[in-house]
Amino acid sequence: MRVKVNDWHRGIFYPLTWIVKCWTSKAIRGIVGGMKALLIYNPVAGQHDIKTDLAQVVKYLESFGWEVGLRETLGPGDALAYAREAVEQSYDMAIAVGGDGTLGEVANGLVGSDCVLGVLPAGTGNVWARMMDLPIWSIKNPHALLDAARILVSGDVHRIDVGKTGDRYFVLWTGIGFDAQVAREVEPHRQIRRNLGNLPYLVTTLALSLVMRGTRVTIVIDGEAVRQRALLILIANAQFYGGSVMVAPEARLDDGLLDVYVFKGDNTLDLIRHLVKALLGMHRHDPKVEVYQARDIEISGSTPLPLHLDGEMSGYTPVRIQVVPKALNVVVPAWASQSLFVGGASGDRPASIKERLAEHFRYGPQWWRQFRRYCQRQLLYFSDTLSDLR
Repeated sequence: MRVKVNDWHRGIFYPLTWIVKCWTSKAIRGIVGGMKALLIYNPVAGQHDIKTDLAQVVKYLESFGWEVGLRETLGPGDALAYAREAVEQSYDMAIAVGGDGTLGEVANGLVGSDCVLGVLPAGTGNVWARMMDLPIWSIKNPHALLDAARILVSGDVHRIDVGKTGDRYFVLWTGIGFDAQVAREVEPHRQIRRNLGNLPYLVTTLALSLVMRGTRVTIVIDGEAVRQRALLILIANAQFYGGSVMVAPEARLDDGLLDVYVFKGDNTLDLIRHLVKALLGMHRHDPKVEVYQARDIEISGSTPLPLHLDGEMSGYTPVRIQVVPKALNVVVPAWASQSLFVGGASGDRPASIKERLAEHFRYGPQWWRQFRRYCQRQLLYFSDTLSDLR
């Protein structure tokens, strides 16, 4: 029996074509080898030294045939420069090893490229990691960094939106007003933040809530102006904020929209009300909170208001913020909530008040031990200083 050319074509050529396509895809190359990755490590992020863990991660990735480079940041802007270097040198993946600030800098260098953003959470807040359910280091989970590295090999790649203001981008959110002022106050005290984790943010939040007042703002949302007296304006690309608080449950990372939350008010009571309701997930139904979805937002105030992008300070209002659709490739675990993306479920079951409180106080004893050790070190320092003076 003669074999027709078409039969041969289908039986031999198509399978070969499929194999070539699979090999050139980053997902398959990640498993069988050939990936070129750059680790961008922020050594001052987080509260513990991860160099030993990082060496294990490099060894693990190389066991899959990956070519792994490592860059260590020395200050602000370094992660951005290294990410741009990764794009220029045709790396397949740039991996942010640090907190959300490091993630934001690396993302800024990758926007618009094919280079994939990977994340090994090693910061204080780790909002992206909590939202994606990535392994995060704790006393009970000391091998989290290596577990997160496994996701770099086997995870799914999604193309997501980013927000833009001026020449800078953000992946998670930008805050204007109260939370930006908190970030501005804490920013100079990096060593204290490294020792005490989120405690400095909590103390600063409580202190500023006693003196912060609302500001008259004009918000232009896709061409329509809204005027309010606001304490905080949050523009979210992601659902989570400030750890594990789901502020924007309707936000999708790939819907071409930004979710705008205007927390109205003028005094301490209004601010405390917003903080408590956001913590308990009740803020969306508060008449003093306005919610919008937009592609283009302009904000100006009666006085300049500070703003931050992914927790990093970025000047003052007036400001224009736009969404850049499908601008960044990211690798996420296969079990990441589908509600984060278009076409996924409308959202997971909201956590109960008991679960929320348990999550927020989960590391209370650890914070207290760190705070006590910090005080002991300071007492020893002052004691030594007094001895020298004598």
